[in-house]
Amino acid sequence: MTETITYQANGMTFHALAWGPADGPLALCLHGYPDTAWTWRHLGPSLAERGWRVVAPFSRGYGPTDLSPDGNYQVGALASDTVAAHEALGADERAVLIGHDWGAISLYPTLAHSPDRFSRGVGLAVPPFGGLKGKTPGGIGGEALLGAKQARRSWYLAFQQVPWLSERSLDRLIPKLWADWSPGYDAAEDVAYVFESLDTPQRRTAALRYYRAMARPWTHSSAYREFQRHWLDVPARPVLYLHGDQDGCLLPGYALRASAALTGDSRMELVGGAGHFLHLERPDHVNGLIGDFLS
Repeated sequence: MTETITYQANGMTFHALAWGPADGPLALCLHGYPDTAWTWRHLGPSLAERGWRVVAPFSRGYGPTDLSPDGNYQVGALASDTVAAHEALGADERAVLIGHDWGAISLYPTLAHSPDRFSRGVGLAVPPFGGLKGKTPGGIGGEALLGAKQARRSWYLAFQQVPWLSERSLDRLIPKLWADWSPGYDAAEDVAYVFESLDTPQRRTAALRYYRAMARPWTHSSAYREFQRHWLDVPARPVLYLHGDQDGCLLPGYALRASAALTGDSRMELVGGAGHFLHLERPDHVNGLIGDFLS
């Protein structure tokens, strides 16, 4: 059964979906773009059956959660929200962190900055950026080919820097990104959730400011400096990284490269027959991988 809860963190009221026993260890699930907390509607009940208290917040700016009071959506702010959620929800050292897309981008600096808060993490679809420094098999030619293929998929990063125009385009852009990133998946339900969440011009701008803040470091706030400085770190805590082998957003070649940076009990696994939203496309398989790793 899906619950809806609220909690206070960093001067905002966060709304979240929740599953499982109230006294279970926390599994905090962070969504990405263009998506909402409903992306965890398959994983939440699965982990709840294993005894976890699963909480999936709508990230800052995504309704019904508040807009950021300082207008800031940098990675450091998102990581700060995650640590604040751990405290607000009364979690302990058994807590785990799971993130997809922007949720994964937030996950890595959180684990690096506050390893005492979360015992392990699961990242989906976006690997630690600090792990992308390795070399691609095939030498310079392989590197150039991979980069050229990825550039064709990354056009939206530049487009979303354009104020007003990119906000006005979201009615067409969001369904297109779902179709391009997870070919063959029927995203009608998910897209409806996104538009329900981004239901005002201010919320649409907030979602795009995640990208704009990344490209404009001069807009970053000193309030999040300690979190921001970890945004390229590869966490020492155990991490399971999952990537769909049909991902139309970030090529699997980059996931394979990043896997070399994972150490200790961390590991990477490609999920066959899945794209960017692999946890929605192959929920039973992904739920099993995550559940087994966390246990």
